[in-house]
Amino acid sequence: MSYSVQIHAFRELLDQTGVVDDPERIATYTTDQRQLFTGSTFAVLKPATTKQVADIVKLAARLSIGVVPQGGNTSYCGGATPDASGRQIIVSLERMDRIREIDPLSMSISVDAGAILKNVQDAAADAGLLLPLSLGAEGSCRIGGNIGTNAGGLSVVKYGMTRDLLLGIEAVLADGTIVSDMRKLRKNNTGYDVKQCFVGSEGTLGIVTGAVLRLAPLPTRRTTAWLKLAAGAPLAELLALVRRESADLLTTFEFMTARSIALATDAMTNPPSVGAGPGGAVLVELASSSNHLDLDGLIEGVLSEAVESGWIEDAFLAQSGAQRAAMWEARETIPEGEKRCNGSVKHDISVPLSAIQRFLDAAGSQVRAYGTNLELSVYGHVGDGNLHYNVLVPSNADRIEFTREIEGGLSLQLYDTAASLGGTFSAEHGVGRFKKHLLERYGDAGRIAAMRRIKAAFDPANILNAGAVVRPFEPDDVD
Repeated sequence: MSYSVQIHAFRELLDQTGVVDDPERIATYTTDQRQLFTGSTFAVLKPATTKQVADIVKLAARLSIGVVPQGGNTSYCGGATPDASGRQIIVSLERMDRIREIDPLSMSISVDAGAILKNVQDAAADAGLLLPLSLGAEGSCRIGGNIGTNAGGLSVVKYGMTRDLLLGIEAVLADGTIVSDMRKLRKNNTGYDVKQCFVGSEGTLGIVTGAVLRLAPLPTRRTTAWLKLAAGAPLAELLALVRRESADLLTTFEFMTARSIALATDAMTNPPSVGAGPGGAVLVELASSSNHLDLDGLIEGVLSEAVESGWIEDAFLAQSGAQRAAMWEARETIPEGEKRCNGSVKHDISVPLSAIQRFLDAAGSQVRAYGTNLELSVYGHVGDGNLHYNVLVPSNADRIEFTREIEGGLSLQLYDTAASLGGTFSAEHGVGRFKKHLLERYGDAGRIAAMRRIKAAFDPANILNAGAVVRPFEPDDVD
């Protein structure tokens, strides 16, 4: 059957705006966010309802066409990009962007999977509540993709990952079956927690079309501090001190090296004049919905202990909303600063909190041994053990070639070190297409076998995002 006939068949399921087959428009959907790979498709489908998603999947299965779900296309691992075969269609959820319901008393929000994260945050705030999920791509990433990658971000230290915020789900399986479990319950022990199967699955087990998310009280008071670290400052011990002495009001603990801060401030119009100490810097924030707590006095008391311990050289408390915004802009502009300097080879490392300093020491030695001219940009959500350990691309190097060189050598050394410390190669970016070989290399054999069996059970014909995360289990896999 020709592509034109197949497109006509899909067009009969959708309205005119629901099918994109113009090559120029398609091109905006087929390249991954980091521009490392461009796939191929003959159509981008834009359903407006869950039923239309189910109809698309049923037809694709009959035609033996692969389906790649796509939200905001912000994956760092190629998880929303079709392969080069041209036999996969993209199903974009961008038209499914409704806020379905906000329930202030249940502290929950029900949304379409195509809703942009920032819009959901704003809807919750309008109701006097907080959606704690917050990350750099929140203006373009969508809820379905956040679920598919189990997105983390800036507030995991207090609120957890997307997995911890998910109360209910709606999804379409590989045969078009609609799983409808959009309940707001905190307690629900009625068999398997099926919704969690879709978390971190990157569209390989089903297409998420709706979600119920847990909300929290909206903070009405915040205190934000920029800490200049002394040389050798123990990050894990400092974090433990702040959490303990702030009565666990800590929402953010972001580490940045001097190089990362310099990259950010060079890209800013009005950078803050805070800088880094010999050990880098940490952005700390406490938040509360109570009007009775003196957060400034609390953080000052905590930081005085850290100064006495010799862990920080200086600290700056934001005295206004503008100062707080400038501090946050410096943190969030680091990725843009890396882009402006020819990009970086990204390593989304996760290690136990107690092993962060050992990883930094060992990894630093590995980088120096690999190439004395290499520069690093190291920052991340160390409050939850996540480091973005990025190697900057030299100004005179081809970004793609340099990335391949590093990923084939130094990257594996860094991942070996993380694994030896009980860590992993992907903290919050997922696996996608680009890191599937790393899952094979570092994953537990029994766990991978279980993942393959789950994939085969949910998607026996392997039509959902084939080529991403894991291949299905086959009889030949049994020894």
